[in-house]
Amino acid sequence: MLTCNKAGDRMVVDAPNSNGPFQPVALMHFRDVAPAEQEKLFIQKLRQCCVLFDFLSDPLSDLKWKEVKRAALSEMVEYITHNRNVITEPIYPEVVHMFAVNMFRTLPPSSNPTGAEFDPEEDEPTLEAAWPHLQLVYEFFLRFLESPDFQPNVAKKYIDQKFVMQLLDLFDSEDPRERDFLKTTLHRIYGKFLGLRAYIRKQINNIFYRFIYETEHHNGIAELLEILGSIINGFALPLKEEHKIFLLKVLLPLHKVKSLSVYHPQLAYCVVQFLEKDSTLTEPVVMALLKYWPKTHSPKEVMFLNELEEILDVIEPSEFVKVQEPLFRQLAKCVSSPHFQVAERALYYWNNEYIMSLISDNAAKILPIMFPALYRNSKTHWNKTIHGLIYNALKLFMEMNQKLFDDCTQQFRAEKNKEGKVKRTRRGLDQDREPRQIKPTVAT
Repeated sequence: MLTCNKAGDRMVVDAPNSNGPFQPVALMHFRDVAPAEQEKLFIQKLRQCCVLFDFLSDPLSDLKWKEVKRAALSEMVEYITHNRNVITEPIYPEVVHMFAVNMFRTLPPSSNPTGAEFDPEEDEPTLEAAWPHLQLVYEFFLRFLESPDFQPNVAKKYIDQKFVMQLLDLFDSEDPRERDFLKTTLHRIYGKFLGLRAYIRKQINNIFYRFIYETEHHNGIAELLEILGSIINGFALPLKEEHKIFLLKVLLPLHKVKSLSVYHPQLAYCVVQFLEKDSTLTEPVVMALLKYWPKTHSPKEVMFLNELEEILDVIEPSEFVKVQEPLFRQLAKCVSSPHFQVAERALYYWNNEYIMSLISDNAAKILPIMFPALYRNSKTHWNKTIHGLIYNALKLFMEMNQKLFDDCTQQFRAEKNKEGKVKRTRRGLDQDREPRQIKPTVAT
């Protein structure tokens, strides 16, 4: 026999004990009972799956009963997938309870408690030992939510704010397999429970706030942003003020966190979704990116350049003129960067047809900003590939407006001559200030 002891809020099965009150049994298959008995059997199987086993300290213990539970979960997945009218009202509380007992737990301490940036290629996440059962519980719950028989009006008594809060807590799991299931599960709940939508958005907000301003460590930011990308895509127009505030006060400050690389693609997608919904947000977004622009972290600069190009791909010409000067001043700095990848990524903008059309329409403003950086680095940058990309950019500018190009060339040379004169004058003054050496006279 097996005994069940409480660990936190979960029931964990200990080693065999002849005095234990729990006796697991392999229940009959659904196909072997009459239809009238299937609801009762379904509830029995759900309750049986509320027993938890020790996969961590003694993975070889209770192998027979672990397999009984695995088989029961697998059978229930098939049962609700291939049968109609089996999710009856008494099933709802049993399903939610079984899910909660298996899933809602205290996560183990972080394997990276210092908050140092997680490198998916170098660092190994801590995987959930009980995954053989947890995976099936997630699969079963998703099939439950996605079933044509699922009734949100019945389920809302059990899938409530407390349930959502506990679900969100699990997003800090280090196991990427679990976070992937959580992402899909929360997205399904958001889609089916209209009354929970505002609450879900608010709680995600709170997670982001704590991440930005307190902990700077959370494993599920990328997955939460992926959910938000889909939510933002469904926002009605005109955008509500609360949604604009979320963009400006929550999403944009996420750019300054040191672990940006872990979630940047999902963050950039969310930002671009907002701009496609409301182009008037372009100026504050671009100015915020320039404000948070990394000063000494070249891989992060490349990420910012990637995102900025995505923004420029959807920018309205009327919004472009509002940001072109500060934007291209930053691009001029990037072209001058000694980091090859930063300069290369910035110069790739000149391969983008839409960006080139915007530059062409505003060349009188942009070329004078870019020309000094392009011309100077065409002579001095250490990397030959950069020379070729700069030559391409200068050639495009020259073809765009020959007169303007010649004017910029002359102005640049005049500035260089002026700088040279100033340097020579300073050098002369410095020499005049040097004490003259007095040659000793030799007596004859």
